Amino acid sequence: MMNSKLLVTAVVLLALLGGFLLRQSLIQEDQLQEDLTQENTTPPAAVETSAARVNFTLPDLAGVSRDFAEWDGQARIVNFWATWCAPCRREIPLLKKTQSTHGPSGLQVIGIAVDFTEDVIRYAEEADFNYPILVGQEDAMAVAESSGVEFIGLPFTMIVAPGGDLLGVHLGEIHEPQMDSIVDHLDRFERGEITVDKAREALRDL
Repeated sequence: MMNSKLLVTAVVLLALLGGFLLRQSLIQEDQLQEDLTQENTTPPAAVETSAARVNFTLPDLAGVSRDFAEWDGQARIVNFWATWCAPCRREIPLLKKTQSTHGPSGLQVIGIAVDFTEDVIRYAEEADFNYPILVGQEDAMAVAESSGVEFIGLPFTMIVAPGGDLLGVHLGEIHEPQMDSIVDHLDRFERGEITVDKAREALRDL
């Protein structure tokens, strides 16, 4: 009889302990989901571009090292992307159109793939890029960080003045109205109508 009571007591205690542990687990899971939701819905901090200058060397699809200074004297739109990134792929036609339309007047689009070279080469056959594609993984991320950019997401685009000064950063997919604004402010900057600070101020809110 005593053994039966002890057994029942042990079962009850185990059930209570199991219920307590399950409740704690659910509370922790709910808290984790809440934290992730807050993290994903919090807008990224504004990128500080004052005194930032862009300079790097990365290989192209042929494995040849390309120095960013190669395009000095040209306004540049530097797009970070990956083959596995759907928004990145969606904006490629707009980047190609921008290069085709404004390239003859000096604007240069440059793609930096944060990806494996073989995957980029395969995708390039389909995409038929009309602008240079450079490739890197950690090195590509280091390019943004060395330019003073603290937040990195894909796609991610830097707007660079002919002299190499970082004028602005766009996080996320670029749409045509935004691209038109970027090109317009680069044109105005090159014509001397706005200063570096004014260009940065205008491009900060894209």
